[in-house]
This record gives sequence, C-alpha cells and structure tokens, in this order.
Amino acid sequence: MTLTELRYVVALAQDAHFGRAAERCHVSQPTLSIAIRKLEDELGVPLFERAKQSVTPTPLGQKIVALAVQVIDQVARIKDLATADHDQLSGRLALGTLPTIGPYLLPQFIPLLQELAPELSLYVEEASQAELAAKLRAGDIDVALLTLPFSEVDIVAQALFDEPFVLLLPSSHPLAGKLEITAAEMLPEEVLLLRDGHEFRAQVLDSFPHLRTAVDQPTITQVQGSTLETLRHMVASRLGVTILPMAAAQMPLYTSKVLTIRKFKEPAPARTLALAWRASFPRHKAIDVLRRAVQASSTAYWNYNTVPEQERPIISVENSDW
Repeated sequence: MTLTELRYVVALAQDAHFGRAAERCHVSQPTLSIAIRKLEDELGVPLFERAKQSVTPTPLGQKIVALAVQVIDQVARIKDLATADHDQLSGRLALGTLPTIGPYLLPQFIPLLQELAPELSLYVEEASQAELAAKLRAGDIDVALLTLPFSEVDIVAQALFDEPFVLLLPSSHPLAGKLEITAAEMLPEEVLLLRDGHEFRAQVLDSFPHLRTAVDQPTITQVQGSTLETLRHMVASRLGVTILPMAAAQMPLYTSKVLTIRKFKEPAPARTLALAWRASFPRHKAIDVLRRAVQASSTAYWNYNTVPEQERPIISVENSDW
C-alpha cells in the first residue's frame, strides 16, 4: 500500500469516474485503474462497485476512503511542519503586546528585528493581559509580549529581563534635587496612577503598598490617567508625580527643564517582561530572533540584567595636576 494508491482511491471516490479521477491525479486512466485494482488485491476486498455509468465505494470502501483522507491530511501537516522549519524567519508573525509595553519597546526593537529577519512580516496589536492570553489560545496571535507572572495551560512563558520603575516628576519638585528616591519620600496623595483595571497600576501598588493609602481613602481626591502618556502630561502640568517603567519614562517628549527622572534606591522595584507562545507553535526560530531583538535593543536589559564581561585589568594613574 502506498500514499499514491490512497490518493487514487480518494480521487475516485470523490469523482465517481475513472477518467475524471485520473485527470485530477495527472495520470492515465489505465494507470489509476491498475493501481486501485492492485490495492484491492492486496487488501483482499473490493473497494468500489463498478457500473457502466458510475463508480461508487462499497460500504467497507467508504470506511477505507475516510481513513485514507485522514492519512493524506496528516502527511500534508508533516510537510507543512517541515516547510515551516525551513522558512521560520519569513512570512507573518502576529505579536500581541500590552499598551504599557508596545509604544515604548516597538520603536526600539523593530528596526533590529528587520535587520535580523528581513523576510519576517510583523503584525502587532495591543490588548490587556487577559485578552492576550485568550488570543494566544485561539491562535489569533502567535506570541505575546507581556509581564510576569503569567501562567496558562499549554502556553510557554519565557522571561526576557527586569525593567526598573522610576519616578517622573516636575523639574521644580523638591525631590528632583535628590539623586535617588526612597518609597517613604513619596507623598501618596501626589502620586498619579492609571485607572483601576490596568496591570501596571496593580504592579505599582504591589511594589509601593503605602500608596494604597491614597487609593483607599475616599477623602483624598486622586487624579488618575487612562494611559502612561496621559500621566506624563499630567506630571508636566504639575498635577503630581508618577511612577513609570524605565522605557516609558525615557521617551523624550519634554525637556529636562520640565520633567526629571529619578531612580529608586536599591532594591528598586521592577516588572519582569516576558514572551509567551503556544507550546505547539512550530516556528521556534522566529521566537528566538524576536527575543534577541527585544533584549538587544533594551536599555534595561543591558544596564540591569547582564553581567559585564571580564576585561583585562586597567592601570589607574592619579595625577594631582590634572
């Protein structure tokens, strides 16, 4: 029994005519007829009832045809997997990302990704973490750029790097005179947060529990924003201060005379960025090149997540005249 013979059987069952089935299989009618007769002899049962006007499968033939269709489909999947392995860095790659990540990392890593994989066509959409999980499971996106913790059945999550939180404040603010800030130095009523429901809002409150004072007290009127950019503009308007991921804070929308960035003292709070994809997703090379592009273009990765290479000792010379 061969795959070719199974294809002949399926074609004949679908066309119910030796001539049309042979034409579809690009062989002569005698070739197709002989191959099917050979298979029937091998199995010891007739697969078709032959009449002058038509050819129909026998009851057993119908079952064998159904199995043959499944076999042919599985063989096609094997070929698709093999093709995908050869062409993993070409074609469409659907990426989902959080609104607090995409606008700040996409401009950094997409140019590098285009250099590493010029044939890769990136499609991007933003959604919440829960929506990204649902889109991954449904196959609407291939990979998601999100934050940990993230745990879903049959989905792989790989940490990329930790991105520190920083304080964004007006340059005229008293805390702008400090090089580093402690959590206790922030007045809860001054800190501007995203609206309830945003993952980043929850991460900030988890990292700075004392800020819940302003959130939980109805007597304190707290200004909230719907996006990180809204928060930035609010700070520029001197409505308060805010906590941002490093990549978002470094966007050069305002001069240093308007806004100032200050780090938190170690151990500084941070969020962990990660890539997530279905365990069955076959294009692992595409995931790998995406990971390398995101890491290589991120300031947070190089400054806070890598170990400096050992270099040869450097001789230090002091000269009081310099």
